[in-house]
Amino acid sequence: MPTLDPHPPGLLILRSPAAARLGVIAVLLGTWEIAAGWFVDKMFLSPPSQVFGSLDVVLRTPGVTEALKLTFSQIGAAFTISVAVGLAVGLALGFHRFSHRSLLPIVLLLYGIPQVTILPLFILYFGIGSASKIAFGVSHGIFPIVLTTAAGAQNIKPILLLSARSMGASSAQIFRWVVFPHMIPSFFAGMRLGMSGVLLGVLLAELYVSQAGIGYFTTLFTQSLDPTKLLGLVSLLAAMAIALNELVRRAETRFSRFRSV
Repeated sequence: MPTLDPHPPGLLILRSPAAARLGVIAVLLGTWEIAAGWFVDKMFLSPPSQVFGSLDVVLRTPGVTEALKLTFSQIGAAFTISVAVGLAVGLALGFHRFSHRSLLPIVLLLYGIPQVTILPLFILYFGIGSASKIAFGVSHGIFPIVLTTAAGAQNIKPILLLSARSMGASSAQIFRWVVFPHMIPSFFAGMRLGMSGVLLGVLLAELYVSQAGIGYFTTLFTQSLDPTKLLGLVSLLAAMAIALNELVRRAETRFSRFRSV
């Protein structure tokens, strides 16, 4: 006697995470299209159909392609510095009790300062070029990485480290087989937060003082009351953020296999 499939193909599609994501995106785009077409003046909000159709016009605008490359390179440099320094400082704070008790409150104090209020200091020290944008991006991205790395190191059970040392494991082997696998979730969570912070920091610096980069063109399109180009540029920024987040996700998936080794 044939048995009924408890999960028909149609229901399986509805239960798919990818289908759920696409459904949410479709609802948001549909709401945007209706709002822009019926409820909001098109001088202030363009529909997504018009925005996506004008991406080629945005890319052909003189200087936009170069601005995308410049902003992406600044974000990449700031994120690399944030990860390298944040990992080192986070491990130091996590494994050394004296450093944790004495320096962690200072890190939390610095993290609580609204970074935008000290942007003029970055401009004063690093100038108006790429160095100030990279430094300001690092100031936004390094703290989440430091704090999550320190927290991940603190959560490692001391008995695991003691057992590894008692069996003659070197410092490199302890980091490879004990520390790193246990820190993967917290470290990559910090990388995701740090990436968002770096993106925010670089763009804020470009918005306030820059004659190049995406932030400059965002200000330019806003002042010229061109919502189509502005939203098109925002869409490109969103695509850039999604691509960076996907790179981090793939790296997390790849390194997560060390937890089961």
